[in-house]
Amino acid sequence: MDKKQKIETMTDVMKKFTSYVGKHLPDDVTKKLIELREKETVPIAKTIYEAMFENQELANKLNVPCCQDTGVIQFFVEAGADFPVLGELRQIFTDAVKAATIESPLRHNAVETFIEKNTGNNVGTRVPWIDWEIVPNSSSATIHVYMAGGGCTLPGAAKVLMPGEGYEGVVKFVFDVMTSYGVNACPPLLIGVGISTAVETAALLSKKALMRPIGSRHANPQAAEMELLLEKGLNELGVGPQGLTGSSSVMGVHIESSARHPSTIGVGMSTGCWAHRRGTIRINEDMTYEILTHKGAKI
Repeated sequence: MDKKQKIETMTDVMKKFTSYVGKHLPDDVTKKLIELREKETVPIAKTIYEAMFENQELANKLNVPCCQDTGVIQFFVEAGADFPVLGELRQIFTDAVKAATIESPLRHNAVETFIEKNTGNNVGTRVPWIDWEIVPNSSSATIHVYMAGGGCTLPGAAKVLMPGEGYEGVVKFVFDVMTSYGVNACPPLLIGVGISTAVETAALLSKKALMRPIGSRHANPQAAEMELLLEKGLNELGVGPQGLTGSSSVMGVHIESSARHPSTIGVGMSTGCWAHRRGTIRINEDMTYEILTHKGAKI
């Protein structure tokens, strides 16, 4: 397979996978929603969970997106330095999004800032957004596709705390955001928290935290404990599915962190809605692939 054929093959794979992600929740999200439904005791919350699963069944049966807001599409890429079409990835993703928008179909959500004009194909200035991580001595690429809907994006926030506020300040920040805007994001939510030096690094880490499988834990034991304590505390708020009360407000809490300046604590928070549409695919040098988030998926 020459380079041109590899580009064409990968574009087709990413088109089909992007479309698939819009219609099918990843396995970990489905598993968690089943768990929350089974332990729910509030009658209206139980009814809402049943509606969520009926929604999924109909999306699969009718082959349509499981939520009308298919978001602004983002790619988080862990690309091997020796991946054969590394330099063509931006064009591949752009062409894949355009094609998926037509064929799925996906709602048009890319509006050019200041011009206030919808591009009509989910592609625009720096959209789809691509975050790059180059992996040395590798010839494969692991790609996270994420549909950042308007509702789940609304609670996003980041700030820099005074060092004296400590990790208690991080907890307060998360609770303030959740209680102010969390209801707008279609709970139960997946919460991503980033802790770093500045607003931009903390915000990016909080979004990357949403790419992790639900239930995975931070490598640092203290951070892992903080994830569990935040999850427990946020669930005790009683926000419930769709914000109409219930036993669980979140599907989980993931923290991503970096080393930081001693004088600052940057903290960011991002949320994923109950229909957390993200998918991960690994593409090899020969363009064979493995879907990591949707077992048995056929595209």
